[in-house]
Amino acid sequence: MATPTRFQNILRRARKRALLWVPFGRGFSDSSDAGWFRSMFVHKVNARKDTHSNLLSKKETSSLYKIQFHNVKPECLEAYNILSAEVQNQLHRDENYPCEVVGSWNTWYGDQDQAVHLWRYSGGYPALTECLDKLNHNKEYKEFRKERSKMLTARRNQLLLEFSFWNEPKPRSGPNIYELRTYNLKPGTMIEWGNHWARAIKYRQENNEAVGGFFTQIGELYVVHHLWAYKDLQTREDTRNLAWQKEGWDASVYYTVPLIRNMESRIMIPLKFSPLQ
Repeated sequence: MATPTRFQNILRRARKRALLWVPFGRGFSDSSDAGWFRSMFVHKVNARKDTHSNLLSKKETSSLYKIQFHNVKPECLEAYNILSAEVQNQLHRDENYPCEVVGSWNTWYGDQDQAVHLWRYSGGYPALTECLDKLNHNKEYKEFRKERSKMLTARRNQLLLEFSFWNEPKPRSGPNIYELRTYNLKPGTMIEWGNHWARAIKYRQENNEAVGGFFTQIGELYVVHHLWAYKDLQTREDTRNLAWQKEGWDASVYYTVPLIRNMESRIMIPLKFSPLQ
């Protein structure tokens, strides 16, 4: 009989120790032996060589986006909208500020008495820093912020990048309603989400409903925002049902749902001064 090799002896001792850890009446079957043995030679996953932002965002542009959520006192909502229109129109006319409002809305279904603003900073983080520095030295803007603070109960913002495979958000005529679908993903799943949606987005572009897709860089992380436009709620229902008639959409949903921790849908009405109508 051949003398056991050193490796075989190590393997046998390890198996004997493992047998002491299993509940009474259970031992290693052939299949569990094989699984245990294979676990000693697990596949090594190579480290990623780049960040989510570089892998998923658009390379040809350096725009940075900011989304603002302002919860307004119910009795102040009309005054807030008027004040926001005046300030945003001034910023749009001033070429010294490297920012522009992409869209402004009031939430219709979702959080009530809420305003949502989406801003674009052409030039990325340097443009954001330049804009904030100029606003901090703008006396009129500081007065606006002081007056606005009296109208709000809470406010929150996030810095976003665009997904490379989504539409570029551009001004559009109305009337439309907008849906902002927000997904909180499980940490570590952003690349997988992007891979699936890079294929899935083609099923949702035929009716021009896809406005823009973004993911957070600063603020609550692993958050995705998809922005859609519809003529009305019935058109939304019809458009979403139509997607299920297309081969491949069901698979996209099947593989992305397990990546989600929670999700939220807002139906929003554009304000009169919003470029997205």
